[in-house]
Amino acid sequence: MIYVGGVPFSSSPSSASPRQEYEILVALLEHPMMLSASNSFKELPELKISDAQGNSCCKLKHVYVFQREYATVYPEHVDFIGTDEATTCVGLVIRNQKDGITSVAHLDSPSVVSLGLNSMLSSLNTSIDTELDVHLIGGYEDSPSQDMGHSGGKSEDRRKKVGHSWDLCGEIIKALQNDATPFHIKTLCILSHNTWRDNCGTSRPIANGFLVETSTGFIKPASFDRSSRIPDEIVRRLRVSFSFDDPAWNGKLLETYDAREDKFSIASCCWDVNLKYHARKVLLLSDLEVLRFCSTSPDAENPEFVENTRRVCRYLVKNPDWRKIFPLGKPHVFKRTNTGEWARCE
Repeated sequence: MIYVGGVPFSSSPSSASPRQEYEILVALLEHPMMLSASNSFKELPELKISDAQGNSCCKLKHVYVFQREYATVYPEHVDFIGTDEATTCVGLVIRNQKDGITSVAHLDSPSVVSLGLNSMLSSLNTSIDTELDVHLIGGYEDSPSQDMGHSGGKSEDRRKKVGHSWDLCGEIIKALQNDATPFHIKTLCILSHNTWRDNCGTSRPIANGFLVETSTGFIKPASFDRSSRIPDEIVRRLRVSFSFDDPAWNGKLLETYDAREDKFSIASCCWDVNLKYHARKVLLLSDLEVLRFCSTSPDAENPEFVENTRRVCRYLVKNPDWRKIFPLGKPHVFKRTNTGEWARCE
């Protein structure tokens, strides 16, 4: 159940509407408290996180969440948790008001919302009377026409009309509203709240990353560089990009971090060995072609997108057999050292 300002939220949607979650979503976006919270979030300066020597943030313990991953952290182990690179994706934060345990997910598809939310709530050890703070950041109006889905028709036709982010945000809101747990929406920097247009009228996201201070629950805009998207950056990117045929991940968010032991466990996944030929083709594309063929939002990607895509493809060409990356299907495990760095456990 969604709460705003401490009271249950109701938009009085039409009972005849085939997609009530869109009406609830629109009503939330228009709520004065959500408008104020989004504006306050956007006014904060973006923090640039790097593990490069000399950056004060790297002295703090953090957990980074990639696309289609989630992680739950304890304040006694982790100072902040965050994600970035979200354009049509949405970052979901759920924090237990009582103990500060915080779960963050980087959602990229409506298909992972239901099981993903269940996984997050399970890791938070919630009960019916648990009070949870929720933040939604990312996703923007990536299509000029916002049909809201009322006209029906094929899902692909609707997606072209409303863009990628609307279906995803609608599914998240529906899942939160239908769950018995009290979800107190604190930030809703999505869709119209997270869109600006350049001089050519092209829409772009305002914020595509954030971090959460685990001790306070305070959320700030943030971007991470390659050195701070750790550990196992390339493999974590690879399994999102090329393990789409792995039945183990159908409808799921990828597991990453063990909160109790403060360690990463990058679960194994498989991919077709023939994908190396696809990767070779991608490596022959121009920068513009990589954006057009590999991104849902080619006009809004950050400058690193093309090079990151090529790095993953080069890795796949060099390592086409997943069984050599995950021998016997065992996960890659990393533990934090006394200096705060991640060390691979053999």
